[in-house]
Amino acid sequence: MSPPAGAACRRAHATGIGRTKWPEVFPDSSQAVAPAFSTARFRIQIAIARRDGGPDKAVVHLVWAGTDRGGTFTDLRIADWHFTRTFKKEAATWTPQPRT
Repeated sequence: MSPPAGAACRRAHATGIGRTKWPEVFPDSSQAVAPAFSTARFRIQIAIARRDGGPDKAVVHLVWAGTDRGGTFTDLRIADWHFTRTFKKEAATWTPQPRT
């Protein structure tokens, strides 16, 4: 499991960009969504991944920062993304799980 996959999910969730890559996670991605955070002022500060209950489950812990639509900048925001691993043609794919 790679922390960049979790970072990409967080970026898609916060900015709206890239949501169509994961329709199970973002079922409303076909509709125009006003981003909650500016893409220019969004950054991942720390990302780690670890096993989560088995070899084919992982959680990515992120600390991130961003400027919202109102112009307020906040950092040290925390997000967790859960993934499961599937194998297709001997290649492993990590799939983000819908947020609950």
